[in-house]
Amino acid sequence: MDKKKLAILAVLLVVLVVLIIVYFNLGEESKPGTGPFIPSSQEEPESEEQKEPAVIVLFFPSERDGLLHREEREIIPESSLAQQAKRIVLELLSGSRLGFLSPIPPETRLRELYITNDGIAYVDFSRELMDKHLSGSSAEMTTIFSIVDSLCYNLKEVKKVFILIDGGEKKTLGGHIDLANPFQPIYDIVAK
Repeated sequence: MDKKKLAILAVLLVVLVVLIIVYFNLGEESKPGTGPFIPSSQEEPESEEQKEPAVIVLFFPSERDGLLHREEREIIPESSLAQQAKRIVLELLSGSRLGFLSPIPPETRLRELYITNDGIAYVDFSRELMDKHLSGSSAEMTTIFSIVDSLCYNLKEVKKVFILIDGGEKKTLGGHIDLANPFQPIYDIVAK
């Protein structure tokens, strides 16, 4: 072998070693509980006792006014914070049982939900939330704050909610409210 081929082989070997080191280091960071997110799959052990139902409050818009209205619902508590947050969003997606309007298009799916250690919930919806959303700023507002208020009201650990569509950030749902930052709850738009 000449020196040129030997030098190329040495460089390739160094690159391979670096890639292996990077691969294994990234694998360590993605283990449950070590990253910045509270994983949704991290579950506490099931207790042998039957879990008592918990009462949650969901917020739905009404045809009568531009406000959100409370609807209580009993659910079985989940074993982790992220799973409990998913449960709340799924209940919201299932619609009102008291005749209020659905703030979210019925075709919309919850893709994933993560909660950071500093209390920001990242809620990732399918594209239908944006594509099939009713137009108008009030419709956008009730959709966003129905989600935000429902999560923050029921889970004291959740301080803000960031809404994602198909795994990424979008500018708006329908051209009115900026989705670039996480939202804090606004309970002023909830009917008394």
